[in-house]
Amino acid sequence: MSARYELFRGSNSQHYFRLKAGNGEIILQSEGYVNRAGAENGVESVRQHSPFDRFYERKTSSAGEPYFVLKASNGQTIGKSQMYSSNGARDTGIESVKANGPGAPLVDLT
Repeated sequence: MSARYELFRGSNSQHYFRLKAGNGEIILQSEGYVNRAGAENGVESVRQHSPFDRFYERKTSSAGEPYFVLKASNGQTIGKSQMYSSNGARDTGIESVKANGPGAPLVDLT
């Protein structure tokens, strides 16, 4: 499997997208959107912002687990990563989003 975006509806009827790496791991997950167009715009925003390190915020959860957030140029959150076991693993996740984000195809699961 190669990297791809998946568009789907959650149990709350909101629309989401996730970016999966070639190994099937989810490397970025969106917030919920009221409609499909919002989620599609979110994918386009990831494609636009993901190559640039300045749009990533490296964070640590209250449980001490590293993760990252991808933000748009207006400061709004586009997507969030999973929790990682180390800062190095988180940085590898960021590199994967940088590499896969701009060109991954969108697969509609709705």
